[in-house]
Amino acid sequence: MAIKSDLHLHSNFSGDSDTPMEEMVQKAISLGLTHICFTEHYDPDYLYTEEEPGKYEINTDSYLYDLLKCKAKYQDQIKVLFGIELGLQPQIKRELAIYNRSHDFDFVIGSTHICNRKDPYYPSFFEGRSEDEAHQEYFEAVLESVKKLPYFDVYGHLDYVVRYGPTKNDKYTYQKHADVFDKILTSLLEQEKGIELNTAGFRYGLNQPNPCIDIIKRYKELGGEIITIGSDAHEPAHVGDCFDKAADILTECGFKYYTIFEGRSPEFVRI
Repeated sequence: MAIKSDLHLHSNFSGDSDTPMEEMVQKAISLGLTHICFTEHYDPDYLYTEEEPGKYEINTDSYLYDLLKCKAKYQDQIKVLFGIELGLQPQIKRELAIYNRSHDFDFVIGSTHICNRKDPYYPSFFEGRSEDEAHQEYFEAVLESVKKLPYFDVYGHLDYVVRYGPTKNDKYTYQKHADVFDKILTSLLEQEKGIELNTAGFRYGLNQPNPCIDIIKRYKELGGEIITIGSDAHEPAHVGDCFDKAADILTECGFKYYTIFEGRSPEFVRI
């Protein structure tokens, strides 16, 4: 496997995973990975409907305590990094800023899970309009977050919304939303921030990563270099998932390196 670092992992410190952290570490070691980063969910002001309140918040001190134990126990076999996945919403700017400053993370992913107080996970997000219109609303919300909430290193699964639409990505293309995507990518580059290649798109039946290959190509065309690889695994079976495909996609898009972060600083690793 050409890619040896998985920088998007969840354990039972994320509300949507039941997996003990150590099991994720052991799986990564068995795959020959050299670096992993836990990026547990911190999604304050989440729009709770069928799920219990507080599910996507986290006891960060307890999380760090367990992570440091794993880091020490397996230090001769793998580097375990301390990360977070911030759920970005403009109305909680101050809370996110304080949280970001309060912890010495190695790596921070910024993600949009809630769009204008609506959750794309549920069919209601798409009802009463075309998928293109729903996608456009989501991408414009991403653009707002990129411009107003600079508390991250890379933007996570940039076209996440397409996982949950009625036809998934059958009718979705970068070209339909090129104007807003180019604004997003340009703003990220101006702030010296990157994107991730999230391989979970393959698990969701998209036959593409998130974001899609055309967005990754466009990011490179615009001068982008910072790109991390993450499986978005919530269980051991998905750690390092489709990383061979990810390496091929990076090469196809013109990348010679992928990125890892430690102490919020990027390091480039040859593919």
